[in-house]
This record gives sequence, structure tokens and C-alpha cells, in this order.
Amino acid sequence: MGVKLLALSLILVGLVSCNSSRNSIAIEEGWELIGESKANFVRDRDVIDVVNANRYTTVRYKVLNKDLRIQDMKVVFPSGDKLTPVINANLVEGQYSKDIALGADGKQIRSIEFSYRSRGSIFKGRATVLVFGKRYVQAYYPVPVPTQQY
Repeated sequence: MGVKLLALSLILVGLVSCNSSRNSIAIEEGWELIGESKANFVRDRDVIDVVNANRYTTVRYKVLNKDLRIQDMKVVFPSGDKLTPVINANLVEGQYSKDIALGADGKQIRSIEFSYRSRGSIFKGRATVLVFGKRYVQAYYPVPVPTQQY
């Protein structure tokens, strides 16, 4: 009896521990998550390194868990050039930012720099910033195959 109870307990613990503690989010078609960061309550500067070679036409970010005050954002390209959109906004939890266009031909991103801070009670945790990129898709124009006439 003791062995069966121990085995049943181990199976139950195994099943419970397999359950993911991470939240899942739905991402629109064509968009992908390219980085995330947690904001502190004091003025915080974070750099999100983008570790892929994909090209993106647009970026946006979403705030989770808490409201957030964003003062500044810089998109850094591999050449060292920077795009600094004018941002000085309060975002509520669950809200997306406006889309930030990078160019119709898509650009590779080296990193994204943020200056922000969480808003509200310090006892309710920190805000999470998720950064999404809309992947560049090269237009495909099939070459017409000549038809032979007999």
C-alpha cells in the first residue's frame, strides 16, 4: 500500500511540474517576438539584443503585468545607425504601442534601447516589455513559362 501511494504521489508531482508557468500570448501572422525586458520602478535603461539576421519592416512593443512610462526608444541597426522615434507615453497593461515603420524593404536590427519605468504600486511587480517585429517578405513574381504551340 505504501509503495502504491508513493508511486501515485510521484506521478502526480510529475504531471503538475510539467505544466508551464509561463504565459502564452497570441501573435498576429507575420509578426514575431524579437525580445523582452522587465522594467524597474526607478528610471531604467535596457538594451534588448536581437539575435537573428531577419529583416523587419515594422516594430512595436506590448506592456504586460503593469502600466509603464516610456520616455525614449532607439532602434540600432548593424551599421550603427539609429532610429529614434519620438516616444513619451504612458501605456496601460496589455496595450500595444503604435507601429514604428523601419522601411518597406526591411531592415536588420542589432538592438533596441529603452528608457522607461514601471508605474503604480511597487508591491504588484514590474512591467514586462515584449518587442515584436513584422518580418520582411520579399515579393515573389513567378517567371512565366513559355508555352510551345504546334
